[in-house]
Formats: sequence, C-alpha cells, structure tokens
Amino acid sequence: MWIAVVVISLALVAIMFKYVLGTPGPSPFAIDRREPLKPMVLDRKLKNKVLKQGFLASKVPQDLDAIVVGSGIGGLAIAVLLAKVGKKVLVLEQHDRAGGCCHTFTEQGFEFDVGIHYIGELLDHKPLRCLIDQLTNGQLQWEPLDNPFDNVVLGPPENRRIYPIYSGKKRYIDELKKCFPGEEKAIDEYVRLSKKVANGVWFMVLLKLLPTPLAKFLVHTGLANRLSSFFRYASRSLTDVVNELTQNKDLRAVMCYIFGTYGKMPKEASFSMHSLLLCHYLNGAWYPKGGASEIAYHMIPIIEKAGGAVLVRAPVNRILLNDAKEAIGVSVLKGQEEVHVHAPIVISDAGIFNTYEHLLPKDVQTMPAIQKQLSMVQHGDGGLSIFIGVDGTKEELGLKADNYFIFPENNLDELACSFLNHCPSALEESSKNVPMIFVASPSAKDPTWPERKPGKSTVTVVSFANYAWFEEWKDDKVKNRSIDYKELKEAFISKILEAVTEIFPKIKDRIEYVDAGTPITNQHYIGAPKGEIYGADHGIPRFSVELNATIRPQTPIKNLFLTGQDVMLCGFAGALTGAVTCGSVILNRNLHLDAIGLAKRVKNGNNKKKE
Repeated sequence: MWIAVVVISLALVAIMFKYVLGTPGPSPFAIDRREPLKPMVLDRKLKNKVLKQGFLASKVPQDLDAIVVGSGIGGLAIAVLLAKVGKKVLVLEQHDRAGGCCHTFTEQGFEFDVGIHYIGELLDHKPLRCLIDQLTNGQLQWEPLDNPFDNVVLGPPENRRIYPIYSGKKRYIDELKKCFPGEEKAIDEYVRLSKKVANGVWFMVLLKLLPTPLAKFLVHTGLANRLSSFFRYASRSLTDVVNELTQNKDLRAVMCYIFGTYGKMPKEASFSMHSLLLCHYLNGAWYPKGGASEIAYHMIPIIEKAGGAVLVRAPVNRILLNDAKEAIGVSVLKGQEEVHVHAPIVISDAGIFNTYEHLLPKDVQTMPAIQKQLSMVQHGDGGLSIFIGVDGTKEELGLKADNYFIFPENNLDELACSFLNHCPSALEESSKNVPMIFVASPSAKDPTWPERKPGKSTVTVVSFANYAWFEEWKDDKVKNRSIDYKELKEAFISKILEAVTEIFPKIKDRIEYVDAGTPITNQHYIGAPKGEIYGADHGIPRFSVELNATIRPQTPIKNLFLTGQDVMLCGFAGALTGAVTCGSVILNRNLHLDAIGLAKRVKNGNNKKKE
C-alpha cells in the first residue's frame, strides 16, 4: 500500500513541476524591454489619438492571432503579453475610449479617474512593478502617496476618531500600537496571520494552471486546503478572525477598514482576501503620474507595433462559433449591421456573466459546464461614485496625496447590512446612512496636475449602492434620465458631501462641479451587468478550492478564454494576475515565474550598477 502512495505522490510532484516550472512556449519576459524614459505627453488631443481610435472594418488588421473583448487592464495586459511574443491582437472596446476602469473623463475642465485610486507593491524590485514596467516598456511612471497613505475616520463629528495608516512593515505596526496601547499582542498576531495567509495565494494560481483532473484531485482529496494557508483560512470571515484577536471595537474597525477595496462587508468577507490587501499596501502606495489614462496610453503602442490594434466604439454582440462549437471570432455591431471579425483565439475581458450569458448563443449557454461555473458565482455589489471639481490648488484646499475611509461608527457590519438591505421605497432614508465613504483627491496625488490643470483640484468619492435601487431607469438616455433618478442621485450627493466637507472644510464654498455615477452608470460605460466595480462577488464562496479549480482561463468552449478580474481577483493587481494566468495557458508557459525571474535579474543588475 505504502509503495502505491509513494508512486502516486512522486507522479504528482513530477506533473506539478512540469506545469509549474515547465517552459515550452515563448516568453514575453525573456529580456528586459524597458526603454529610456520619453517626455510625458500632457496634450489631451495627442493622447486621444491613441486612446480613442474608432472601429471601422477597414481598420481591422489581417491574419489576426487573437481577438480580445474589452480594454480593461485584464484585456490590454493579455494583448500586450501576446504582442511581445509576436502575436497580432485586436482589442475591441464598446466605450468611446480605451482603458476600462483605467480610463479618465473630463467635465467642465476637470479630469476624473474612475477606478485607479492607489496601487501597492510598486517598489522597484517587486514582481508587480517589473510586470507593469514590461507591459509599458518602462514608460509608466508612479508617484508615491504621502505617509500615512490612508486615514480611518470613525464616529460622528462630536466624537470623531481618526487613525492614520502608515506604510512600512515595521512602521505600520508601530504606529498602530501607538493608537491602541495595550493591544500590542493583537496587532502583532493580526499582521503575522495576514502575512502567513497571503503568502499561500500562489496555490490559487497553481489550481488554474494544473490540468483539470489534477486540480480536481487536489480539491477532492483535501490536499489543496492542507497545502495552502490561503485556502485554509478562505472560509473564515474577516469579522470572525478579527473578533478573536481583540475586544476593542475601534481596533476591530481599523483592522477591517479596507474591505471597501474589494466590496464585501467584514462578516461576508474572506479573511484570505483581506490578508492580500493588507500585505499589498505594507510597503507603500502609488498613483500613476499623469493620471490613470497613462496606463492604456503606454500599452496600446506595443500592441500596434506587433501589427495589432485597439479600437473603440466596437460593441461585441456575440462570439462566433463554428459547427463544432469552437470560437472562431466575434461579431461587432456597427450601426444596425454586424461586422464579423475572425481569429483562432478569442479572449474575453468582459467578465464571466457577460461572456456566458450575453455573448454566447442560447443553446451553448445551457451547457452543463457553463451552468456549473455560473452557479458558483454571483454579481458583486454596485458601485456609487461622486466626482467633485473644485476651484483652488491642493495647498489652498488642504488636499493631500492620501485617502480617507469614513465610517459613521465602528460597527461596520451593522452599518453595511442596514444600508444595503433598504427596500426601494426607503431609499431616502438609505441615502442618509451611507456606511462607508472612500475619499481621495486624484489631483493632489498627480505631480503633473498643476501644469495640466492649474488652479483647479478634484475630489473623488466611492461607496456602494444596490443596482435594484436604480434599475428602473437603466433604459433611459444616459444624459437625460428621469427626474426621479436625478432626485435620488442628488439625495446621495447631498448627504455624502456633508461628510466630505466636514473632513475637507475648505472645499465647501469652492465646488464648481459635482455629479454621481450609479450602478446603471457603470452598466453603461464599463459594461458591468449589475453595476458592480469588482466583477463577480468577492465574498467567502469566491475563495473555495472547487471554484478556483473550475473557473480558469480555459472555458468549456474551445479557443475561448477568460482574462481579468473574474479569473483571479479584483482590482488592478488582481486583473493583471488574471491576464498573466491567461497568458500562461495560451502560451503553455508559466509566465508568473518568468516575471518573477526577470524581476530578480533586474534587481541584481541594479545592485551591480550601484557597486
């Protein structure tokens, strides 16, 4: 018996080494492709020539190797990875500009970002920084945020407590202990446990790269949970873990505050997901110089250089299949006509719901394998954003390169439950009790802003709202929705502005522009089916080993692949990881290890230059 166990174990090790360390395909990370830094282009019209190339059949390159649906970071990243190994890729975007949640828009002279607020893990030697440098040929520059980079605000004005969150592995802990004397043991254990759990996330990638039978074997034997600290804690809620560590309610809230960056209240959030966010920002936080649109602006030329293109105003209405139910291209709506574009590979960055429920034929949607995947996920909560344009410089207005997370009190779960469970008839009451408000000034974070928009500033607010509250107006014209819709928006804006101006009183009388984006705004502009900003829901079920072994870049349709947030995790870094995982499958090579290897070579090279 023991001989059989040894043989099976050795076979598993051999297979895992083949798929984890094997390198049969070409690598986009074979060499360091960073180029000398070029002058930053600040002229909006020049940038738009890259970001706003409208779809025409005549612009579609011949002999495509792949088509990508959606130009979010997951779509652009997989297109660049393929372009770097000589593939000709067409990226199709339904909006009028490329970038997905990385795009910016301008209203009354104010430029606003919609999804990039701050990114962690961007020290020069870190793999994520190396990955982004390679995807932009080293042209995307980053500006560090202030330290503290986050501020947690608890309680009403008459009993307000503000807790600064510092970067630096040691300083984060030391400053937290200063705020909570007597809680040193709880803080140390929270950080220790978070690091331990986050370090096990590599197994999630492994499950998606291994052959399906082997991945399922690891799941059904329980080995996946045993081998990965990430999956061992995945079924435990953030609330449960934190409540075991301390009885201090303010400290509990501070440990949980960043839950808004993945969209689940603490009692529904997986501690494993939360641990990734804590560790993501331990070394600091950064913002792209020149604004979020710089990301797409520096990726598109790489796709074009390989013979591909990124075309906007190109709504894909269906994926084309042959008689064998294999993907062979897509159909793009041009007015009332369909334009068919063919390629041997189709990659969707449109999300799992859009891909399976809207882009595939009805008879294919009912396939058991597709229905199984859909049954494992649910829509995330809708996003609510408020965009504020202010007359004045950051110095005049007291704006800094940091973020504020504002909570009415420290009972975060109770606040979120009460808010999200309001029925449509009680929305006026709901607008008065927003449980979490994220506030930041993109203009204060961007050192190029004073030159681009002198004497002006912007403030962005992010929170959550139920799609159902706004659904009745989804078919109205975007710029001319009903008066009831506008009044509901105004109710949210008014109450949220009260909280914002209490923290930033100098902006109160200098606001020149304000508007809100609701879940149906997200549905229109970024194609989010229920207005969600983080793709499929990131609650505890999202992190089961079975789901992560089942939902992978390969779909049940041959030649159709998924990329972006729904493959791995939400946010900028999560969507990038989804793209690298997708590229690994398509190129039959572990690109994660390639990127890590290149990061090490770059670091060693930099060290030698210093010597």
